[in-house]
Amino acid sequence: MTQTSENVTWLTQEAYNQLRAELEYLSGPARTDIAAKIAAAREEGDLRENGGYHAAKEEQGKQELRVRQLTQLLENAKVGEAPASADGAVAPGMVVTIAFDGDEDDTMTFLLASREYASADVETYSPQSPLGTGVIGHKVGEDAEYELPNGKKASVRILKAEPYSG
Repeated sequence: MTQTSENVTWLTQEAYNQLRAELEYLSGPARTDIAAKIAAAREEGDLRENGGYHAAKEEQGKQELRVRQLTQLLENAKVGEAPASADGAVAPGMVVTIAFDGDEDDTMTFLLASREYASADVETYSPQSPLGTGVIGHKVGEDAEYELPNGKKASVRILKAEPYSG
């Protein structure tokens, strides 16, 4: 999955089908199950001290949040490959190889994409992560800087950037 500046999320057909199936399950059978859990817990009596009821309501809230997230994501989704960056710059949907502090012996390769698109064959970093925001827009051979969680800056050199072919 990749996001472009037009707020379009590009998905492979497989990712789209998987997310659509999750949404259908959460909107149908999962809602029925959680409603039954809440009803059963409600029958146990005093709701103020009913741990089962509160746990079921919390689960319902998380489930409904995921339904909203998936609905929004799929409304803005396009199936296919994201168009390559016109100027050759790093963009979401690319597999990027970087060298830390310009040291070409200390490298890392990752997919710049949303966590829903995480792949077992390559590590995934979100475009909104510190590293992701640091490398977006930079071209191969350029240095990029990003902020570490401790507030310090780190620099990397972009060695390679190519569209993910999953």
